[in-house]
Amino acid sequence: MLTPVAPALWAVNTPLTVLGMSIGHRMTVVRLPDNTLWLHSPIAYSEALVDELAHLGQLAHVVAPNCLHDTYLSGWLAACPHVRFHAAQGFSHHRPDLKFSSFIGDTPLPAWDGVLDQHLMRGAPRVNEVVFLHRASRTLILTDLCFNLGPEMPLLSRVLLTLNGCYCQFAPSRLLRSTIKDRAAFRDSLTHILHWDFDRIILSHGEIIENGGCQMLREAFAFL
Repeated sequence: MLTPVAPALWAVNTPLTVLGMSIGHRMTVVRLPDNTLWLHSPIAYSEALVDELAHLGQLAHVVAPNCLHDTYLSGWLAACPHVRFHAAQGFSHHRPDLKFSSFIGDTPLPAWDGVLDQHLMRGAPRVNEVVFLHRASRTLILTDLCFNLGPEMPLLSRVLLTLNGCYCQFAPSRLLRSTIKDRAAFRDSLTHILHWDFDRIILSHGEIIENGGCQMLREAFAFL
């Protein structure tokens, strides 16, 4: 299930359908220098997956990177009481039933400081997505800011994604655009991220951008 992306960086892809769209779901795994694992946007919990992760290191951190990605968290929280769970600011307003170790913003926790940079996207409080940079591999890790879904999608998904403005292109969905309430603040956050040194982009939904990611992200949000 685990696919190597770069040294100390893996991805796991699973099917996911949301509002009739087959958009898939990617979990990103980072191995930290102390041989512990950091999971971004976890897929469904299973013992088989945990066994596979155990070959890479000890599971220590699970990150809910925005206020929308909550589908599978309950399973992980119930099964992994020894793990620290971190959520984007504002998450508890949407899911008060889920209990987290910390709420994350711009400052990396000591456990991954120096390995991952992070930034809370301003101006879209319904989402409050935290974007991460895996420094060593120059990889940006996004959740819902952009999709990159192509022609292999089922017919209904192709139609719905076209209506949503993100079919066969690396782009934010119309739904994501609708959550931007302060364009200036969002634009400032984007400028901050574009100053990071990255080339690859891992997305939660769609194909990984292996190179040219910085320019593609700039173009995707040119409407701002």
